[in-house]
Formats: sequence, structure tokens, C-alpha cells
Amino acid sequence: MTKKPQKKWLILTLYTIAIVAWAFVAVIGTEFFIGIIALLIFPNDIFDSTLFSAIYEILSYSIALFLVIWVPPRVFKDKFKKSTRESLGLRGLPTWTDLGLAPIGYVVSIAIAIGLTALFTLLPWFNADEAQDLGYSLYMPGYERALAFVSLAVIAPIAEELFFRGWLYGRLRVKIPKAVAILIVSLLFGIIHLQWNVGLSVFAMSVVTCILREVTGTIYAGILVHMLNNGIAFFLVFVAGLQ
Repeated sequence: MTKKPQKKWLILTLYTIAIVAWAFVAVIGTEFFIGIIALLIFPNDIFDSTLFSAIYEILSYSIALFLVIWVPPRVFKDKFKKSTRESLGLRGLPTWTDLGLAPIGYVVSIAIAIGLTALFTLLPWFNADEAQDLGYSLYMPGYERALAFVSLAVIAPIAEELFFRGWLYGRLRVKIPKAVAILIVSLLFGIIHLQWNVGLSVFAMSVVTCILREVTGTIYAGILVHMLNNGIAFFLVFVAGLQ
């Protein structure tokens, strides 16, 4: 009687590890691969270009999403179900409820992030004021600033929510306890930002957007929270000059 539960637990654990590892490889591996190709093809000064940064982000997101959404079902066939709009949290269209929950979710995520930051500030090695490298120059003409805004505050939130709260959380939530799935997804989302203070902030946002998916059944509210977060951060850094 005990062997079956143990076997099931082992299968779920291996499934979870495989899914999370594949997600990590898709995100980090894609960015690394595109970066290497760019280094081999383009001159070094192109990396300071706003247009290059925007194209780099769009390509990275597109390839990563292709790897996780299209590749597994075709490699493993019957063992891995194809992603659907519903499984990705894209059922229907955004609603007024999504729009109303977005600012609430944003405020809650900021409150959680402040609390976590206050706790980690007690650690001697933690630097809460470390600036994040967003890949864009602080001094950009108008059209480049608009392009950077679209990339950071529109494209990035849609792609990241589709990837993490859509595909990854959508896969895990039906296999393991939702609380565990939220923790795993949020930890991974924080880790890939490769910076402690930023990681805490996005960890908090991920927890909130995962919960919003459970509340609304879609990722639309989470996308709006993410857009608010990135849009306000963009204004503070690139318009108000605060870092």
C-alpha cells in the first residue's frame, strides 16, 4: 500500500524538477545563445543601441516561449499534453474585474516586497540599493525612450506572465499543491533576475500574480499588475531620474 504513494510522489517530484529545469534552460539558455551570436556577428558598439536591446528581448522571449510551448508536446507526444488557451490562462478576454484587481495586486505586491526587503536588510551582505541593469541607457532621445517603454512595460510583462504564470504555473498547479507551485514559480522568477533586491521584488509580484490567476482563472490581471510595476519603474528611472 505504501509503494504506490511513494512512486506517485517520486514521479511528481521528477516531473516538477524537469519542468522547472526546462523553463530555466529556456530562459537563460536563450538569452545566452542570442548574446553569443550577437557578439560574433555585430560590432561591440551595437550593444549600446536601444533598438538592439529591444530586438534582443523580443527574440529571447519568443524563442523561450517556443521552446516551452511547442517543443515538449512534439518531443514527448502523448506523454506531454499540448498547451491550450485555457491551460495558459488565456481563456476569454480581459474583464473589468481584471482591470479593477490590477492596482490592488500592484499595491499588495509592493507591500510584500517592502516587508521582504526590510527582513533581508538585516543580513550584512544584502544591498537593497543596488541598481538594476535594464539594458538601456538612461539618456535616450524621445523615440528610443518610447521603444524602451514598449519593450519593458508592454512586451516584457506579456511574455513573462505567459511564460511563468501561464505555462509554468499552469503545468505545476494541476500536478502539485498550488501553494508549492506558487513558491516554486516565484523563486525561479526571482532567481533568473540574478540580483537579490530585484529578485525579492519580483518574487512578491509573482506570488500575487499567481494568486490572481487562481482568483480570476486567467493571467490577464497578472499581466496588468506586471505592466503597472514595470511602467511605474520605467517612469521613476528614465523620466524622473530616480534609481
